[in-house]
Amino acid sequence: MFCNQCEQTAHGTGCQTTPGVCGKDEDIQSLQELLLYGLKGMCSYAHHARRLGKVDEEVDAFVEEALFATVTNVNFDLETHLELVLECGMMNLRAMEMLDAGHVENYGKPSPVTIQEGTVAGPGILVTGHDMVDLYDLLKQTEGTGINVYTHGEMMPAHMYPELGKFPHLVGHFGGAWQKQKKEFAIFSGPVLATTNCVLLPLDSYADRLFTTRVTAVPGGHRFKTNDFAPLIAKAKSCTPLKDNIVRESQIGFHHSAILDLAGTIVQAVKDGQISRFFLIGGCDGAEPGRNYFSNYAQATPKDSFILTLGCGKYRIRDHDYGTLLGLPRLLDMGQCNDAYGAIQVAVALAKAFDCSVNDLPLTLVISWFEQKAVAVLLTLLALGVKGITIGPNPPGFVSPNVFKILQEKFDLRLTGKSAQEDLNRALGV
Repeated sequence: MFCNQCEQTAHGTGCQTTPGVCGKDEDIQSLQELLLYGLKGMCSYAHHARRLGKVDEEVDAFVEEALFATVTNVNFDLETHLELVLECGMMNLRAMEMLDAGHVENYGKPSPVTIQEGTVAGPGILVTGHDMVDLYDLLKQTEGTGINVYTHGEMMPAHMYPELGKFPHLVGHFGGAWQKQKKEFAIFSGPVLATTNCVLLPLDSYADRLFTTRVTAVPGGHRFKTNDFAPLIAKAKSCTPLKDNIVRESQIGFHHSAILDLAGTIVQAVKDGQISRFFLIGGCDGAEPGRNYFSNYAQATPKDSFILTLGCGKYRIRDHDYGTLLGLPRLLDMGQCNDAYGAIQVAVALAKAFDCSVNDLPLTLVISWFEQKAVAVLLTLLALGVKGITIGPNPPGFVSPNVFKILQEKFDLRLTGKSAQEDLNRALGV
């Protein structure tokens, strides 16, 4: 950790000064890192929104102001830093709102759809990441070529947008979360287009088949600076064709607009005692031990509850039959990690319908934690005053014990426990 006030290695790890000399302590450093991680996540969403024609001067101005606040000898005040951290959460809400609007305006109102998972015979291209513009442009350029296109990871929700789903050669989905890509990309015989994070350094077995876009890059890889995908298409034609291997069908696409269309039915079902609780279980997946907590938690939820999920964290919980409730799947896949905006809209609508606060709803949030976008989404929830959120499986390493204590006292922020069942029982008041 680097102390950007005294310009030395952070206190306690080699800095020759003390907090009393340079005015810096680990809590200020912690809040600055929390702010910087939040800004990175927010800018990811704002970047995607800009590519869809959505910009906001207030969001851009906040980025400048917040970064300036982290410059050497600008701000030594803990409360001011906490204010900036929460303001970052509100700005991220706006960025996610813009991205949601950009997706809908460009690709149509989403709706639930059943998709195939696996492969069909013929040449194919696998698209991973988050950028729908790249996917749309590739679909246009591969029309009539005999090349099939598949989504991977966080691109799965693309199928719920009618302007993307209308392409018959968008044939399905292949693979799971980002950390499995080395195994999955090696098995997929066609080229892979990585549009954003999360891309890993490739194995030799598929390095020559990995293509990236713009700032997404790997050493020695083919990076597209424009969306002329001719070399990718040529590579697909030269690769070994895929074989028929459909492994399952799944229903996705429960965008917030689709859920809110059913708001009246859902509200009445809660009043009638048909729905006991809502759980939001999702976020960013990872490879470290302990993430089976989320699958254990989801599988133990009551049969009269709904589970909302989003982000690549969904891959931890989706390989289980949760059954149905009110004729709907109990597990409702809302989309990408940025579709946390939609989950917020659903919660706000339900709170309005029941004339209560979001914190008074029968709603439990269990968020899997990993990277900067997860930080931004968490800051949004905290900025909105949502309390009792459980995050895990590990505490954020860049948050000092005192700052985490502040967040716990202010927002009842919790860490996942050793037992998913015990945590679930606590949420249910058992």
